[in-house]
Amino acid sequence: MIVDLRSDTVTRPSQEMRAAMMSAEVGDDVYSDDPTVNSLEDRVAKLFGKEAAIFTPSGSLANQLAIRTLVKPGEELICESNSHIVRAELGAGATFSGITTRTWSANRGMLAADEALELARPDSGPYLVSTTAIAVENTHNFGGGTVQPIDEIKRLASTANSMGVKLHLDGARIWNAHVASKVSLLEYGKYFETVSVCLSKGLGAPIGSLMISTKERVTTARVWRKRYGAGMRQVGILAAAGHFALDRNIERLEDDHARAKKLAIACNSIVASTVNPAEIETNIVGLDLTGSSWNAGEFAVKAKESGVWVGALGPKYVRLVTHLDVDDAGIEKASAVLKDLLERAFMSK
Repeated sequence: MIVDLRSDTVTRPSQEMRAAMMSAEVGDDVYSDDPTVNSLEDRVAKLFGKEAAIFTPSGSLANQLAIRTLVKPGEELICESNSHIVRAELGAGATFSGITTRTWSANRGMLAADEALELARPDSGPYLVSTTAIAVENTHNFGGGTVQPIDEIKRLASTANSMGVKLHLDGARIWNAHVASKVSLLEYGKYFETVSVCLSKGLGAPIGSLMISTKERVTTARVWRKRYGAGMRQVGILAAAGHFALDRNIERLEDDHARAKKLAIACNSIVASTVNPAEIETNIVGLDLTGSSWNAGEFAVKAKESGVWVGALGPKYVRLVTHLDVDDAGIEKASAVLKDLLERAFMSK
């Protein structure tokens, strides 16, 4: 048995999801003629209290469409230093939209409104870069699945609004944040001008994200989606998977969260410094291998040899992500393998 904990993007559609895809009604989405896509866009927009949404093949594209509607070339987006937009989208904002960025650093990516607002410099005149948007990632991927405090989001939104600065929510894993915090999707949505959400991570669809905002911004985003080469045709077969995922796979995220906690407890029992189980809120576990005799790459290779696949995302940082394709038996196997490896890595020094 292989236990793949590299990411929640590795899930495969169930037979029931495949059946829903096979029976989807389709049309040409470039002409807005695909009824399954249209209904998915309308459904997701309403979940967050917004006017419209646009279906995209990736979360990165959904983010990029959002921020280019908020920030003009030469203007500034600010976000946390390990956020996906600045660390994992390969400079797309600068490459395609002429957007400059500045960042603040936060422990585990946890939002503190004051830290973001201290950086913001709107209306800076002709000689300095003006801040026009702030991006918040919830949950924070490289922070270890951190759920952003709703009170800090409220504070950020209140002051940013008075400054004329717009907010973007990178909600690739907002479903996890919603389930863990019990904060409604409508509540999250009302503080942000634009939102991106992903269907192909914890919800288990094979592909698909959406950018959500006003009708005007989404209309602009449609032009840029086509310009970027992401106009899709009979894509209702993928949108049907999104509908299925929304119907079936949101509440079950609690299982992923509980299993991530089990992994963290198992690893902590061998080397306490690797992870604090109390900080595991959702489905991501980050292991700190500082002080071990192996680097993250070596650890990942040895884990794979034992049938457990993990992500080496830094010299001494290993990421484990639970998802719907990993059951309790998989967690038991992964826990045993990881405990053995940690003991060898730290005790052999």
